[in-house]
Amino acid sequence: MGRRRAETGAAEAAGTPRSEPENPQEPAGRHYRPHHKAPLWLRIAALVLCSVLVIGVGTAGVLFYKLQSNVTTAPLDGRLPNGANSGPAIEDTGSLQILILGTDTRDGKNSQYGSEEDSSGQGQSDVMLLMDISPDNSRVSVTSFPRDLVVPIPDCVSATTSETVYGSSAGQLNGALQAGPGCTVAAINDITGLSIDHFMLADFTAVKELSTALGGVEVCVDHAMYDVNGSFLRLPEGKSLVEGEQALAFLRTRHAFGDSGDLDRIKAQQYFLGSMVRKVKSEGTLTNLPRLYTLADVVTKNLTIDEGLANIPSMVTIATRLAKIDLAKVSFVTVPTEPYVADNNRVQLQQPQASQFFAALRQDTDLTASPTPSSTGGTLASTPPAETPAATQSPDAPAYEKALQPISVVNATAVVGRSLELVQALAAAGFSNAWQAGDIPAVSETKLLYGAEMADVAADLATLFNLPPAAVQFDATVAGISLVVGADWISGTQYGTIVVPENIVASTAEQDAGCMKVNPLYYTY
Repeated sequence: MGRRRAETGAAEAAGTPRSEPENPQEPAGRHYRPHHKAPLWLRIAALVLCSVLVIGVGTAGVLFYKLQSNVTTAPLDGRLPNGANSGPAIEDTGSLQILILGTDTRDGKNSQYGSEEDSSGQGQSDVMLLMDISPDNSRVSVTSFPRDLVVPIPDCVSATTSETVYGSSAGQLNGALQAGPGCTVAAINDITGLSIDHFMLADFTAVKELSTALGGVEVCVDHAMYDVNGSFLRLPEGKSLVEGEQALAFLRTRHAFGDSGDLDRIKAQQYFLGSMVRKVKSEGTLTNLPRLYTLADVVTKNLTIDEGLANIPSMVTIATRLAKIDLAKVSFVTVPTEPYVADNNRVQLQQPQASQFFAALRQDTDLTASPTPSSTGGTLASTPPAETPAATQSPDAPAYEKALQPISVVNATAVVGRSLELVQALAAAGFSNAWQAGDIPAVSETKLLYGAEMADVAADLATLFNLPPAAVQFDATVAGISLVVGADWISGTQYGTIVVPENIVASTAEQDAGCMKVNPLYYTY
């Protein structure tokens, strides 16, 4: 016995496991618990669940990769070298502006619509829509820019060749696309004072396939018609469901509606978009992920976007934000224009209405709201507000003689006589050496420019007129002070008044616009 105990003790000391007790019914120790295997059904369920998760994640990855690989990218700002910049990340909240462009290029799958000589390469912008989503996702405006709008076009770097494409002081806006979508973004940023976050560029094929994937979009015309001079759109009187080629023809026609002008085509595009938004909203498409994937797959195959937008989560976030917006707060706007002075077949910005509208966009103004105090502390109005008394000067005595300070007031509002009100306000505050320096073409933003040793005077004038710090700028070429009054300040002596041009909203997505008026030249019987 002693030997056996010694052997056992040696084995345990060497780490050899002890043999099982002879009686299997007898516990081996105080903490022993019998081991039971998991039921077969539970093991099968766990295996199935793991398989589903693996397959699900794998499938999601494949779908994600498939959509990601569909996308073509280009720089956001065409003035910078190819690939040098992209837009910011898409967040759930915060102001978001996306420029949506439609190109008339005949390259590739679009060759059936004409020869490459008609419009090769990037083409020109058939459609230019600026979608502006409010920071709190309560509203969205969709602003149309006419393709015939004459504006300054900047020098840009070609998105395809990386060569410089020289701009023009007075070029047609749709031609900026020749250097790539980023050049159109840059041109619109310049005229609006905005900083557009992202862009999407679609071709003819994208429009056809998207309208088909949606199951058609309902339109209505007041007379049977056939556009024999371009789009070949043919519709019976009343309502029709258009998709594919018909949907593309409805958006492209320049002759069938109204007076056969570009502005009438814009009306048709806004009409189509309003109907499409109502359908997408009513069917819950934006919150139906499988349905949304189908649409994304269609769109991304024929889409060029900036790199900051080139990921599927960003697209899903945009869809989620849009899904929250009430149809009555989806507004369609056309930039205020008038005939171009050098060619009545083209248009130019109408002032001061255009600059007033751009100022409202920069301040995230609700274009569908009734006159009410704005979030910036100014007054939101559809017509210029009544005169406001000038601000009281600080009780601290300035370290200069106010009556000796040279102050010129330049009118850049396109409102006749605007400078006089401000010169009178300056005189009332003791700045009697102020004068009207004439009118110049309208600019979007007010600037208070000051020369050498005039910073303290400029600061006091900024306080007097409630000007923002960004408006106060040093300019070595200025002798004294130059107050350049822009179209963002067309009335009153206190900066911050937001004036929304009257009837700027053409329609909202909630409104059924009835039937489009057909040009009688294109009636069929």
